[in-house]
Amino acid sequence: MSRYIDLHTHSVFSDGSDTPAALLAAAVRAELAAVALTDHDTVAGIPDFLAAARSCPAIEAVPGVEISTSFSGRELHFVGLFIDHSCPELKLFLEEMRRNRQRRNEAIRLKLNKLGYVLTWDDPVFSEVTDSSSVGRPHFARALMQNYGFPSMQAVFDKLLKKGCPAYVPRELPDPVRAIRAIHAAGGVAVWAHPVYRECNERAWAKRIMKRFAPLGLDAVEGYYSMFGPAETAMILELSAMYGLAVSGGSDYHGKNSPGVSIGTGAGKLRVPAELLSRLRPPAS
Repeated sequence: MSRYIDLHTHSVFSDGSDTPAALLAAAVRAELAAVALTDHDTVAGIPDFLAAARSCPAIEAVPGVEISTSFSGRELHFVGLFIDHSCPELKLFLEEMRRNRQRRNEAIRLKLNKLGYVLTWDDPVFSEVTDSSSVGRPHFARALMQNYGFPSMQAVFDKLLKKGCPAYVPRELPDPVRAIRAIHAAGGVAVWAHPVYRECNERAWAKRIMKRFAPLGLDAVEGYYSMFGPAETAMILELSAMYGLAVSGGSDYHGKNSPGVSIGTGAGKLRVPAELLSRLRPPAS
């Protein structure tokens, strides 16, 4: 029987709703061969994740992280897999990322307050985040839904939080090479996450990024993703082969914070072959 993996998930330590142990339990129920915890800009959940894995020998728990960067006016996200979460260089880099995130969050909160949407950091939505430095726009959206009657998170983003809206604040993000180097310093592999979005010229964009960053340390690209159809996966598989990159894949699972996205199967059709692990795995792991 074919087995599958999920190498892109989030817990309460960033913007997911599951504890690391609950996330691992969900992956076990889905009969996955491996699952990676890749919270945004933090590795704080990794110890709990690995501790829970010790009682689940049927599944491989892969320690990871997701790092946001900026290049040519667009965000690029990199997932680091098989990392040493205790690596000092990685921890210092992530601390810088979280400080930048906290400054942005306070700027968003002040803008919302001036617009009449008064929120405090004592709000239950913020208090339930295990690592307060991992609060992001989805948490603001949930707080506004609960306090001001917005019908959905998308409605909040469309009115207030997305780029061009009155409470939007741009992120201060590092260059991709810094993220790749931090991942490598921790012994991990650097994966370009969710590289295409079914927009115009996405093939040209994907080629540009792979051509530029493969020689600079990029190891792999996500070819299997919840929002990809067969055409997107086929394109990424073709381009990854062209530039000598390994292929990864994952659901981008956030628990109840991303309704309709399940661990292992994404929106229902995702299947990431376990065979991909052999090329992704660092030589020493």
